[in-house]
Amino acid sequence: MVDDLRVSGSLRIPLAELEWRFSRSGGPGGQHANTADTRAEVRFDVAASPTLGPRQRARLLERLGPVVRVVASDSRSQARNRELALERLAARLAEALHIERPRRPTRPSKGAKERRLEAKRQQGERKRMRAGHPTRDD
Repeated sequence: MVDDLRVSGSLRIPLAELEWRFSRSGGPGGQHANTADTRAEVRFDVAASPTLGPRQRARLLERLGPVVRVVASDSRSQARNRELALERLAARLAEALHIERPRRPTRPSKGAKERRLEAKRQQGERKRMRAGHPTRDD
């Protein structure tokens, strides 16, 4: 079993920092669903985590809040639901930590401008050619 949850290249969270809760899952499964605690809920306390750096903590608190909670009840297996919950938690944390690069405005190239103008000229010419022809209804 893995000891850390790998979120990104710079962040690995020890599984000891995660709090698990299991309960009965709804949906199909017959008697198995009535007796087995297969629904997995994992909680990660962002505010109290010693693993996070100050920037990471600030970013996660701003975007996700002090506690991140993820639930998985897709499978009839508790082990599979654990895996799904860990994957979803890692994905949410990674998405919240992602920093969008600022867009640098660009200008169209000279060739792009010329192609656009040439296309406009051709379209205008095409319409001019149509104008002189009578329609079928006439």
